[in-house]
Amino acid sequence: MSQNVSRQKIKRFTSSQEDEEKLLALMIGDETLLTEAATREEPGTAFRPETIVKGRVVKITPDSVLVDIKYKSEGEVPLEEWGDKPPVVGEEVEVYLEGMDDAEGMLELSKRRADRIRGWERIITTHKEGDVVKGLCTRKIKGGLLVDIGIPVFLPASQIEIRRAGDISHYLGKEVEARIIKIDEPRMNIVVSRRKLLEETRERKKQQILGDLTENQVRRGVVKNIADFGAFVDLGGIDGLLHITDMSWGRINHPSEMLNIDDTIEVMVLKFDKDSERIALGLKQKTPSPWESIENRYQPGMKLQGEVVNVMSYGAFVKLEEGVEGLVHVSEMSWTRRVNHPNEIVNVSDVVEVVVLNVNPQKQEISLGMKQAEDNPWDMVEEKYPVGTIIRGRVRNLTNYGAFVEIEEGIDGLLHVSDMSWTRKVSHPSELVKKGDLVEAIVLSVDQEKKRVALGVKQLSEDPWEYDIPNRYLVGADLEGRVTKITNFGVFVELEKDLEGLLHISELSETKVENPEEVVSVGDLVKVKVIKVHPDERKIGLTLLEVIESKKGNAPPKYELMDDAEEAQAVTKDGGEAS
Repeated sequence: MSQNVSRQKIKRFTSSQEDEEKLLALMIGDETLLTEAATREEPGTAFRPETIVKGRVVKITPDSVLVDIKYKSEGEVPLEEWGDKPPVVGEEVEVYLEGMDDAEGMLELSKRRADRIRGWERIITTHKEGDVVKGLCTRKIKGGLLVDIGIPVFLPASQIEIRRAGDISHYLGKEVEARIIKIDEPRMNIVVSRRKLLEETRERKKQQILGDLTENQVRRGVVKNIADFGAFVDLGGIDGLLHITDMSWGRINHPSEMLNIDDTIEVMVLKFDKDSERIALGLKQKTPSPWESIENRYQPGMKLQGEVVNVMSYGAFVKLEEGVEGLVHVSEMSWTRRVNHPNEIVNVSDVVEVVVLNVNPQKQEISLGMKQAEDNPWDMVEEKYPVGTIIRGRVRNLTNYGAFVEIEEGIDGLLHVSDMSWTRKVSHPSELVKKGDLVEAIVLSVDQEKKRVALGVKQLSEDPWEYDIPNRYLVGADLEGRVTKITNFGVFVELEKDLEGLLHISELSETKVENPEEVVSVGDLVKVKVIKVHPDERKIGLTLLEVIESKKGNAPPKYELMDDAEEAQAVTKDGGEAS
């Protein structure tokens, strides 16, 4: 505060003849009101400082006004205290006697303070808390504004608008209406609220709107706030929510793409709950849905162009018209490419050709295909690669059951393990080929519907089991071979490259053998006799004669040749058959 109140005499006053002191206070400075005390001089009383006295203007200079208050000397008042209405000589005025200098005989007078005191008297006489006043915003101070309603009153920044105001400087020079919320007579301080008045007005309007509001009604409103999920629209006393999904039939990423704060818009009331005062609004509902009669505009088989507006892991959304999008599933993007993610094929903003696959008006869904807009290369596979065609291609991938060989871009054939060799038992394709190998194969079959091509390598040569093997491996022949694999039912012996015979567990010894590894190990060189040849089953049955070279490091056991009766008994031993 300028001029500390605690250093002044503060007295109450009355309009009686009792000459009581009166208390007058006035706010000045950047943040507070200056309180000054004064008493009114009644006619016939002596002059005292801090009183209001009457006088007459006797002279006006460029800077001051001389006022005669019938004292031994005149008092000087700055001309600026009259503001835009300067006085005239002879005019009777009220001035505030601030003090007297008896030595010099000078008077200290103030027209402004006298006016302020009289203004305070007038205000508290005609107004009370709760009254509505109107005044001009004259000054911005800390915490709010000073509003002149005859005297300066304080309008806090928090009471200017319903929502917290930002920069309040734009109110300067403007007339505002406000409600008195506090009168502090001892301090001569008045606080007003424009916000309270606005809230009361808004409440009245809200109740009126709530009484008139109905669903499907179209009303004008002002956008007051924008969030990621939508915008709040003031309908003139109550806010409604305009959700982002109800702004446009088309796709928008953020409400700010369509709206700005303080925009005046027309919206439709979608839902209204009077008890909770919740209102759902819509913009797009003012126009017909583009999905109405959609099946008349888009039929399966139609070829169209559209813009990719969104890409997801399962497919791409293509805009066909404003508010209408279709989905191209990842499986419908290419006839030949194995697409793991749609962005391998398309990106947002790409213009693509599509074919309508299906239309579901109820779910507002349209299924589209990109590959259907092109010729299906599988339609030509059977014609280009008939059964018996020899192809050359690279091994693109290996699985447990075979190798996929690329016939042409996007079209693979399967080389099954069973079609790799006539004689070798292939457990995994990696035993014969590896990824990237260039192989020659023959087309065995084409299933156009299932998009499958079966390939074979062994079919490039004659089947040795038809003539060669049965002629070279006769029952009773003695042979030497290397143990390649041991199983619980017997031992496989390599007789030549890619040709094996089976030593059934019953043919390893004259006595019962629980585990073949008791007799032989992988890598052992053994002497065997052919006891059976099955060309249809592609099997050669053997019986063990002798272990020539043992990997166990022990002396190989000797076995005597069995006669025909013993051989027959061994073949059927334990209900099994050597094969």
